[in-house]
Amino acid sequence: MTDTATGPVAREMIERLNAALKPTRLVLEDQSRMHVGHSGHDPRGESHFALTIESPAFAGLNRVERQRKVYAALGELMRERVHALTIRATATGE
Repeated sequence: MTDTATGPVAREMIERLNAALKPTRLVLEDQSRMHVGHSGHDPRGESHFALTIESPAFAGLNRVERQRKVYAALGELMRERVHALTIRATATGE
């Protein structure tokens, strides 16, 4: 089961991604409930996410470079609140 991400961490993630990458498509799912009892689960919730993002900022970049852009946009959230993030990043039109 996945939940559409609407909590405060998810909102901050979406805001940062929009500002940094100007995506043409952005879907962020909170998958934290699937990880209750697993390593890295945060009882506050919002610890595991799946991101699908399409942006012209990814044109000409390989998968690792795209993921680095996402991590850079999210900054300290990746160290302080998000334990796991699955990323599907594509350039516009791919």
